[in-house]
Amino acid sequence: MAFLQTIVAFLVALGSLVIIHELGHYSVARLCGVKVLRFSVGMGKVIFSRRFGPDQTEWAVSLLPLGGYVKMLDAREQDIATMSPADLKREFTHQSVWRRMAIVAAGPLANFLLAIVLFAGLYIHGIPEPTPKLRIVAEQSVAYKAGLRGGELVTAVNGKPIQIWSDLRWELMQAALEKGSVKLDVQHPDPGPSGGNILDTVSLPLDSITPKDLEGDFLAKLGIDLARPKAVLGKVMPDGPAMRAGLQQGDLITRINGTAVDDGLALVEKVRASPDKKMSIDGIRAGQAFHLEVTPQSQESKGVSFGLIKVEVPLTPEMIVASSTPLAALAKGAQKTWDSSVLTLKMLGKMLIGQVSWKNITGPITIADYAGQTARVGAISYLSFIAFISISLGVMNLLPIPVLDGGLLLYYSVEVLTGRPIPERFGEIAQRAGIGILMTLMAVAMFNDIVRLIF
Repeated sequence: MAFLQTIVAFLVALGSLVIIHELGHYSVARLCGVKVLRFSVGMGKVIFSRRFGPDQTEWAVSLLPLGGYVKMLDAREQDIATMSPADLKREFTHQSVWRRMAIVAAGPLANFLLAIVLFAGLYIHGIPEPTPKLRIVAEQSVAYKAGLRGGELVTAVNGKPIQIWSDLRWELMQAALEKGSVKLDVQHPDPGPSGGNILDTVSLPLDSITPKDLEGDFLAKLGIDLARPKAVLGKVMPDGPAMRAGLQQGDLITRINGTAVDDGLALVEKVRASPDKKMSIDGIRAGQAFHLEVTPQSQESKGVSFGLIKVEVPLTPEMIVASSTPLAALAKGAQKTWDSSVLTLKMLGKMLIGQVSWKNITGPITIADYAGQTARVGAISYLSFIAFISISLGVMNLLPIPVLDGGLLLYYSVEVLTGRPIPERFGEIAQRAGIGILMTLMAVAMFNDIVRLIF
């Protein structure tokens, strides 16, 4: 069932992105008066088609589901001698260079517009996410040296307000590519008798973060993690080590083997690290301190042993539903799309100079896997996934590689500057080179997909 859901989620995501992309080309072509012969979802042999509209455009579904195309009346593919004068005016190469550029650019632009609309819709609806509250910070970490101790709520990064944890991570990721440091506006509880919150600004250096660190959990390298609830026990399973030791639901665990337990995640980590080892536990039950001992039973997974006491430990962080007004959501959606596009280009650039691994290039297998995972999480995650893939599709299509939209835009830009189109022979050679580049990228992506699948 999960496999079927993954396939359906992948086809829906890819199909919608291809349709939107090609509708961009199609719509602007029609606005420019160019005759469209075929609109195909998929590549290769046509397996289903119907003709509609005054031009009897063929709307088709083709065999290979990866991609699509809009076929226009084009003198490079059809014989001009057989065209009527009316059709000749509507032929693609007879259009001004500016119209041709608009038609080609409309596909990637449609992908960016889709991302903006999806993000805006999510911001209007409201996104339930963890608040940007920090976990206890480890000593000697970058965050600790900067003055963070844990429990702080980050309210802004470099003066830009944030509401949710993913915004904090996103802003720090972008800043890390530029090196230097960031200013975090934080608030934390006042330990004094007056209570309330103390507002502060912390300068967090990011020069220790390399581009390769961004491929993983770079926040951990800084010593930053998401705050978790206190170590309060949930349901205690029958006949488990916890129940035999006398632990009860609602117990607050404060120390293990004399070491303070900061939160529920710390409790889980300590238990898992102690298979078959007796643990001395201090806690509070109904306002009274207690002390007992428990020995986690040993379990094994993939050749690794870990401890288990069979008790639920709630780890859900403090959540907030971040929503915006329609205009603010649209602005945030546009900003998110722009930032994502710029970040994608920066990461591609760092791949070319070897600062980021080529293992980050993903193919259809990994995309399908992520589509299935996000679909199982919920509509918000799935729509966010589609928005990010739409941005990636738009950016990739704008790369100056022959046979892609970006390559054609490069040709037309040269035509604007020189006043004449590029030589046909040069175009043919460049096209072969472009196909070679694309085939190489596809081979790398498929290799990475297979490696991830096996290992």
